[in-house]
Amino acid sequence: MFVGSHERQLDDRGRVALPPQFRSTIGEQCFLTFGEDGCVRLRGADAFRDAADDVNRELREGRISRSRQRAFFASTVQAALDKQGRVLVEQKLRDHAGLAPQEPVVLIGVWDVIELWHPERYADEESIGQRQINDDELVGAAGVAAAAGGGAS
Repeated sequence: MFVGSHERQLDDRGRVALPPQFRSTIGEQCFLTFGEDGCVRLRGADAFRDAADDVNRELREGRISRSRQRAFFASTVQAALDKQGRVLVEQKLRDHAGLAPQEPVVLIGVWDVIELWHPERYADEESIGQRQINDDELVGAAGVAAAAGGGAS
């Protein structure tokens, strides 16, 4: 399981060092794909196999097109961590996420996947998520207050 956020920097070759707690879980082989919302998604072999099975099932069920299936698999790059725990983010993936060598990158854990973000894009995404959490808390608090008030009548 991956959680938390970590600021890193791509090196001059486009590699990023994974945090130690991510390295132990990811294993030696990993798969990088285009992620939704303009990030790169990095998965270990088991998690990638699950995602690939999901894509193929969604195609069979008619929920996605063959074009979407092709895009998923064509965007995928198989990689391995080097001895320093770095992984190469290929150019097509960096272009998708707006990442560049010698520039910062934010790595976030999202359960069974690691997302690589351009810091400004992630700040926008994080802000949206925080607002939604705050809105949910407000709605939940209002519902509890209404239920408490409604039961006293």
